[in-house]
Amino acid sequence: MTDDRKIRGEARRRQVLGDAHVDRSQADPAALDAKFVDLTTVAAWGTVWASDALTLRERSMLTLAILAATGNWGEFELHLRATANTGATAEDVAELIQHVGIYAGIPRANHAITLAKRVLADREG
Repeated sequence: MTDDRKIRGEARRRQVLGDAHVDRSQADPAALDAKFVDLTTVAAWGTVWASDALTLRERSMLTLAILAATGNWGEFELHLRATANTGATAEDVAELIQHVGIYAGIPRANHAITLAKRVLADREG
């Protein structure tokens, strides 16, 4: 079963984050993070992200909201860039940041807005 989840996970990870990102993360199979990459490929991508219970857009929005609410800014930026592949729009991002502001705090939402403006502008530019 893990092999199936790893295959599904790698495919979904490539679909969402892009081949270049995944290739970089797997470039050195002896790297310190190799086991961690395998773990996230199976657990996050092969189990959670591979589920058909939510659309990629919905899953993307949930992920962004949780990352912003918990202040995981590097991952927030990574998943903001991935909205180009998930169908989550700039309007969706603006709406989810409203929720972050109300439920996790204005400072988190302010930082999320700053990052979203930069990342989404870079993507369009």
